Amino acid sequence: MTQTLTGKVVSTKMNSTVVVSVERKFRHPQYRKVILRHKKYKAHNEIKGIKVDDDVVMQETRPLSKEKKFTVIKKLDKKA
Repeated sequence: MTQTLTGKVVSTKMNSTVVVSVERKFRHPQYRKVILRHKKYKAHNEIKGIKVDDDVVMQETRPLSKEKKFTVIKKLDKKA
């Protein structure tokens, strides 16, 4: 099963590659406090008009390079 992640675009400086920061929340096992963690993924991008701070959905794919294992599927609309 392929993994689908939602995150925010952090960098668009490479050709056809974007860096996406994915945030996850989890509860600490002992202290029960909600903790935020984030991880950056490099994703292949063929969609025109994606800028920094856009929310995107990306899907896992075969390895396209050493670090690029996701592809951007769609850009999410900003809720104003």
